[in-house]
Amino acid sequence: MVGYSAQGTRLNRRGLESRRLILDVAIRCLAERGPESANVNLIAREAGVTWGTVQHHFGDTDGVWAALLEHAHQESRETFPRRSAVSAALRPRVASVVNAIWAAYDQPTVQAVMNLRLALPRDHDALAEAFPATAETLKAWDEGWSARWDTLFRDLVTSSTKLRRLQSLLPAALHGLYLTGQMPTFTDVEEGRKGLIDAITCYLR
Repeated sequence: MVGYSAQGTRLNRRGLESRRLILDVAIRCLAERGPESANVNLIAREAGVTWGTVQHHFGDTDGVWAALLEHAHQESRETFPRRSAVSAALRPRVASVVNAIWAAYDQPTVQAVMNLRLALPRDHDALAEAFPATAETLKAWDEGWSARWDTLFRDLVTSSTKLRRLQSLLPAALHGLYLTGQMPTFTDVEEGRKGLIDAITCYLR
């Protein structure tokens, strides 16, 4: 594994371990404590490092968030189903995408990203001004999701409008269903997920 400091110098093994420790602690804090833990000083204390060490590896808070998002983006590329690995039949293909996103919600890295996004400015211009590297990495994240989506469904004989709308709807619908399952409820989220797969399949036919 090759890594570089914020100044562009190549990190040795100890430097790589220190950088990874900070990212691991950031993920744990955000995943377990929510958006209020999006504080790099807190993360540095939890990791047992100085602010100078954080600056050496990431430059500033913007660099920490951008690095965390890039790490999560790489992880998602490795776990999201590839076109060659999914069925050509529509319903199994939809199910593979739905189930992959559903499983991701249990991953600390994904939970950390969701909580970080809640802590960041909602307005795109405000985000780009305050955290330019983070904004660029989030843009790459969203573009990567679009590219993977297109790869999985571009051969379908259906309207591009339907696919675009579904691309925006699916993560939100699954996230809502996932959060429902975390609360005391009589809702059967497994049946809800199967119903969502059925509905999407009908919508795309």
